[in-house]
Amino acid sequence: MILKAFFAALGQLPDPRFRRVLLLGVALTLALLIAVSAGFVWLLSGLVGDQTTLPFIGDVRWLNDLVGWGSAFVLAILSVFLMVPVASAITSMFLDTVAQAVEDEHYPHLPKASAVPIGDAIRDTVNFLGVLIGANLLALILYLIFAPAAPLIFWGLNGFLLGREYFMLAAMRRVGRTEAKALRSRHMATIWTAGVLMAIPLSVPLLNLVIPILGAATFTHLFHLTQLKERRG
Repeated sequence: MILKAFFAALGQLPDPRFRRVLLLGVALTLALLIAVSAGFVWLLSGLVGDQTTLPFIGDVRWLNDLVGWGSAFVLAILSVFLMVPVASAITSMFLDTVAQAVEDEHYPHLPKASAVPIGDAIRDTVNFLGVLIGANLLALILYLIFAPAAPLIFWGLNGFLLGREYFMLAAMRRVGRTEAKALRSRHMATIWTAGVLMAIPLSVPLLNLVIPILGAATFTHLFHLTQLKERRG
């Protein structure tokens, strides 16, 4: 079921609606990361000031530049690490476009889906973004402690989070939030496994930027396949 959903989604990647969501998601992600980085550097530079007095050294004027460049370097590293989680969260705002493209192509008999209210979509995206960033930052500690297992931790964590959220977003369009949660609980093992398969390519540069779109399409298929499975008993 997972492979059937994945290959169906893969075959639709050239869809113009997929490309539009990809470009929009990446552009908004870069804008957000640049804005946060610039704001953080500006805040630190303001706290340090143009001139600082250090014990036994006296007045120094270069500390501001050092803090600015140092924080910019650290943020650049973190931005690379956080690029995919942030892109995944932002792309979730446009899941409806991806899901509709999938359903137009593969499930044309379905009635029009109920659009998720924009307020709920923004709230869910902000919550998802916070959870993704927080969980991945906390996982840095585990990466350091269990370095050889770092890839497995990354795949397992992000696979769980991506699968859980993307399935919910796909299911809510058709059955509402309450039933979507119940459906997710009944098929959590399948959803997590599919999420891990989405998370593994996140380690590959450039390819990882396509994964949020591919994931959204895959979980739209997976939602319909799980419903079909339940109807058949």
